[in-house]
Amino acid sequence: MAVITLTSASGSPGVTTTALGWALSRGRPTVLVDADPTGGASMLAGYLRGQMVPPDVLLELWAAQQQGRLRAALPSLTMSLPDSQVGLLPGTRSHAQARGLVGLWEPLLAALKALEGTGQDVLVDVGRLGLAGSPTPLLYGADLALVVCRADLVSLSALRSWLATLHTELEEVGGSTSLGVVIVGPGRPYSEAEVGKVLTQVCGGRSPVLASVDWDPKAAAAFSAGAQVRRLGSSKLVASLRHLDDAARKRIASNTRDLSEVPS
Repeated sequence: MAVITLTSASGSPGVTTTALGWALSRGRPTVLVDADPTGGASMLAGYLRGQMVPPDVLLELWAAQQQGRLRAALPSLTMSLPDSQVGLLPGTRSHAQARGLVGLWEPLLAALKALEGTGQDVLVDVGRLGLAGSPTPLLYGADLALVVCRADLVSLSALRSWLATLHTELEEVGGSTSLGVVIVGPGRPYSEAEVGKVLTQVCGGRSPVLASVDWDPKAAAAFSAGAQVRRLGSSKLVASLRHLDDAARKRIASNTRDLSEVPS
């Protein structure tokens, strides 16, 4: 079991689409958490096409935490997405709500990690870096913290600054190897190798690029807007998301082995 967060340094590179598509493509029990402080419960509005009023799940979890029953409340507040093994914790309806949840994130991280006995992995959309109400403890406490970025100059310029900060701060707590980058649309215009070469300079000589997600707007619309897409399972996007899943599991396993070999 692992907790994996996805975030971005700027713009809208596809964090939510990647997180949702990844969860639905895995074919294994997965808890998907919408912790984006922007609000709007975008997964319900997009993937489920606004067919239901967003429940105040995170606010209910906050109330449960105040009463000392967060872990007990978590399973009952997780929504099952149709025809999948994905359980969703929907995001807040507004950014104002997100700002009141600062005290939820650390205990929620502990509760999510306690799901190990159920065999469920956890994917968390934490939204864009630097926003008010950002769930920072989820990002820094994750087994893998991934920054999603497009392969263009504007996106990479913002990423370099944030990546240096994240690398330094995670290194201070012994978690720099948990940091990674996911490129959306390699070759538009820079390749994965070109991006990795540039980012290596800010990550202690190691390329942080974990994997790439294929540029496939038609297939992406199935996850971002609930579009009906024929042969979605055989699309390039889903194939790349499965590759991302394999790469993530290998990185987490490698990090776990490295930690076990550290002298006590």
